[in-house]
Amino acid sequence: MTLKTIAIIQARMSASRLPGKVLLDIGGKPMLEWVVERTRRAQFVNEVVVATTLDPSDTPVFEFCKRKDYRVGRGSVHDVLDRYYQTAKHFHANVVVRITADCPLIDPALIDEAVRLLLSGTGALDLRKKLSATRFDFIANRLPPPWGRTFPIGLDVEVMTFEALERAWRTAIPKNQREHVTPFLYEGTPVDQLKYSIPNTPYSSAMTPDGQHIALLHHTPDYGDLRWTVDTPEDLELVRKIVSYFPDDTFTWKDVLALVQAHPELTAINAQIQHKTHLDVD
Repeated sequence: MTLKTIAIIQARMSASRLPGKVLLDIGGKPMLEWVVERTRRAQFVNEVVVATTLDPSDTPVFEFCKRKDYRVGRGSVHDVLDRYYQTAKHFHANVVVRITADCPLIDPALIDEAVRLLLSGTGALDLRKKLSATRFDFIANRLPPPWGRTFPIGLDVEVMTFEALERAWRTAIPKNQREHVTPFLYEGTPVDQLKYSIPNTPYSSAMTPDGQHIALLHHTPDYGDLRWTVDTPEDLELVRKIVSYFPDDTFTWKDVLALVQAHPELTAINAQIQHKTHLDVD
């Protein structure tokens, strides 16, 4: 058996601030298509799967994926952790990448960076080899306060071993841990225990009270105040304008950064929007 890395994109039509957003048009195609196609370009991802829900309101998501020949599964509406676990188990994942469908500007290079760090030191970067052990259990390029983020909101990547996901699935109880999938893997880790390291990729790492070895990727300068996710009408307006500047969908997050720095009026479109936290539940 060889290593299998599955990117799972959670997607549903119901959203409190922008209902139906995952299928709204951005530059001539639904937002979900942007997320799937950009995620597919990650070199260390073997398969991309959309995980929607069994609620009838999400049948359009399921049918869209079928028309596009995307791999798709359905599961619990609010127990998203179970949705991820069942999807990962069904597709025999060794490593799971968590992506949300409201991140149309997701950059495959950032996905690869996180997967590469998870697998570093194992020999598993040769994707023909079996995964025996990993350097980390969980890696993210952002964590909620009090930890922090240095990448723009909307480039969020989380990567974990299947064993870590299964541990969370078996153990997590609070509603926010079930809905937001990964808080069990990092909650309770004091910020002052994050030890900074700079190999090829700057990151902080720590051992959680539950024995999870986690890492947080960093970027310098800090761009964590930029908002490129789509959760409100203002966000949608911004992203539509951003993609209109590019001839196709192969631009990188650094291209977007250069664009918004050259046109500060773009960032002003959604500057007043408050970002949800890992404690917010629907």
